Amino acid sequence: MRFLAELLLLLIAVSRAAQTLFQSPDEGWQVYTSAQAPDGKCLCTAVIPVQGSCSRDLRSRQLRQLMEKVQNISQSMEVLDLRTYRDLQYVRNTESLMKGLDSRLKVASESQKNLNAKSFQELKDKMTELMPLIPVLDQYKSDTRTIVQLKEEVRNLSGNLLQIQEEMGAYDYEELQQRVLILEARLHACMQKLGCGKLTGVSNPITIRASGSRFGSWMTDTMVPSSDSRVWYMDGYYKGRRVLEYRTLNDFITGQNFVQHLLPHPWAGTGHVVYNGSLYYNKYQSNIVVKYHFRSRSVVVQRSLNTAGYNNTFPYSWGGFSDIDFMVDENGLWAVYTTNQNAGNIVVSRMDPITLEILRSWDTGYPKRSAGESFIICGTLYVTNSHLAGAKIYFAYYTNTSTYEYTDIPFHNQYSHISMLDYNPRERVLYTWNNGHQVIYNVTLFHVIKTSGEL
Repeated sequence: MRFLAELLLLLIAVSRAAQTLFQSPDEGWQVYTSAQAPDGKCLCTAVIPVQGSCSRDLRSRQLRQLMEKVQNISQSMEVLDLRTYRDLQYVRNTESLMKGLDSRLKVASESQKNLNAKSFQELKDKMTELMPLIPVLDQYKSDTRTIVQLKEEVRNLSGNLLQIQEEMGAYDYEELQQRVLILEARLHACMQKLGCGKLTGVSNPITIRASGSRFGSWMTDTMVPSSDSRVWYMDGYYKGRRVLEYRTLNDFITGQNFVQHLLPHPWAGTGHVVYNGSLYYNKYQSNIVVKYHFRSRSVVVQRSLNTAGYNNTFPYSWGGFSDIDFMVDENGLWAVYTTNQNAGNIVVSRMDPITLEILRSWDTGYPKRSAGESFIICGTLYVTNSHLAGAKIYFAYYTNTSTYEYTDIPFHNQYSHISMLDYNPRERVLYTWNNGHQVIYNVTLFHVIKTSGEL
């Protein structure tokens, strides 16, 4: 396993150096290999094909050939890595069997007179059980020879790459630096786009904690570094003012290490969200939306959401003053509500997180009282048809095209009464409050990768 790790690090170094020097900003992306890790996760690698202005250069052609060899070796390494892991697990599983056989052999050698036909047959049976270990060990020997060959090939590739890099001294440094900057910007844009996709599935629920009343909300900040794992907890659905801030998720699970924020105005519903260090919520018995900054412990801005229903005028099917629901996705801050003018249908609005002004609104045509809950991913609003057991994600509205479709995505409502459902784009999970349980769901998003450079 140590050899494999060293080889993989060397391959990564060779690959990065080659891509930094020779990739063209006008080329598309493609997936060249995939595998399944021992823990079941899917592994895939996206690379830029080497087909650009540099391909006319002799050294570029040499590098392309090197890159092809690196890719072939990389695929072989993945197969070896997975197979070695599998065989290692098998050897570990037979360890207890080997110890048992060793113990029996010691007893038999010390008291040969007591070795009868039954004892001898038991030893033969144990030996038979160990027979499958022989081809595994033979495979280990073969893999060891292959690893030695691969290490030698990688050393040769690394030497060839170093020679080409030395010859690159004649190239203009500023030109190469500009190309690197363009590639970095394009890579960042690609990763941003890869973060979005169409929802195709929701995992089974993962219960984090059982705490609080039947209704409430809990969340993490959707726009902070991943190292910040603070959790906010708001029990109840109306007239509450007490917000608990836990330092880490583990502190939240154990109910320790928290500070308390006392809001100046009570909240209504459970559709709150924490975004970039501030809490956005609906003020009780009004259609006023409030932005509360945690660090300064003060209201930064509040604004009336004109014509929006409130005080259980247009709630979700479960009631609970859930007239106004804040959400955050990859595009920013949203509010979901309804008005008399929209005949009780769900309205989704993009909001300016600083001023709370509405930037644009869409009438989805879906009656809010028929919705159990809703959440937004990549500008698409997904609606469940119930807050009770048997619910499913039934409706999707695409704000980028102002179109909708009916869906049939299973959604396991384990505790039979969901009163809060929100998507966290940083973690790509759904947060729910389900009958006094704080639960998360992983989501599966479908991506299309085109070689033209667009995703």
